[in-house]
Amino acid sequence: MTQAVSTSITRRSVVAGLTLTAASVVVLTGTNSVQANQSTPEKSLYERLGGVFAIAAVVDHFSDALVKNPVVGQDSKNPQLRDWHTKSLGRLPGLKFMRTLWVCDVSGGPLKFTATKPGATPLGLEEAHRDLRISPEEFDEVAAELTRSLNFFKIPQGEKDEVLAAFAAHKDEVTAGSRR
Repeated sequence: MTQAVSTSITRRSVVAGLTLTAASVVVLTGTNSVQANQSTPEKSLYERLGGVFAIAAVVDHFSDALVKNPVVGQDSKNPQLRDWHTKSLGRLPGLKFMRTLWVCDVSGGPLKFTATKPGATPLGLEEAHRDLRISPEEFDEVAAELTRSLNFFKIPQGEKDEVLAAFAAHKDEVTAGSRR
């Protein structure tokens, strides 16, 4: 009799175990098929650019190139830009840092930009650039230099377009000082 009870429990355990296993497989299969149909969220521009270190490398290259750019750098016809790129280069490391934070913020990264001279919006740039009296044509040359830096680092076209669009969105703010 002991063996019959033991066999009966064993059969019940096996049947119960198989039932639970089958139910688990159905649930897991159902869950997996639902997950397979859901697309993974697209990475942010920040992630696609490679994060803070990659962004900082582009900003470093870009910032150094601006100093030497004949239109907006040390030989600029704009006296404010020429003076900044000859007399204020001690501030360039801090500016590179602020530019890196700005790109990280505007590209959806975890780092947040806070303007030293706040503009009309959290990412506003008008007050920081007002005294430089940057013309729309000079802004376009800065954008061209940014394009060259993005090309230097072989940034894919889609990401490059997004960075340039974010930059261009602030053209009116940056050139506000030229209309004084």
